Amino acid sequence: RRHALNHSSALSKLDLPKAIAIARIGVAILFTLFAEYKLVNGNFAHHLFPDYVKEFVDTDAVRFYAKFLAAVVQPHPVFFGYLVGVIEFAIALSMLLGWRVRELSIVGALFMVNMILCTWWAPGHGVAVWKYFGAELDHIPLLLLFLIFYAGDAGTVWGLDGLRRPASS
Repeated sequence: RRHALNHSSALSKLDLPKAIAIARIGVAILFTLFAEYKLVNGNFAHHLFPDYVKEFVDTDAVRFYAKFLAAVVQPHPVFFGYLVGVIEFAIALSMLLGWRVRELSIVGALFMVNMILCTWWAPGHGVAVWKYFGAELDHIPLLLLFLIFYAGDAGTVWGLDGLRRPASS
């Protein structure tokens, strides 16, 4: 019985980089779907994104970020609508191929911080604190995954980054 516990513990340590690689590839699939929705027919950039930005500016975004959105993003909604799709596609490719994962994990983490700042007040002002975090369950877990991918150099297992920087043993 003691031997089985030791073997199980050793196996878990050996499989952690592979588990992170599986999560990385799963995130790639999600971001491919997100990007496709935004880039293929233009409906997102031309029609949906301007409405999202208006809602962020009017009610949902953190005050200092709402000012930034109003000054920079809102006047150019089509450009930024497509840019969101391009960023998501770049993240998807990086995670799928395991190429430049650390760099694109920083981009992904910043993108999730952006989304959190855009949607923080969506539950309303003055509600229970847990509701703000509950409303961010689309963004916080992805933010944490990007931090794990960065810290774990997730592209070195089953990815092209492994050709440049072999996984540490």
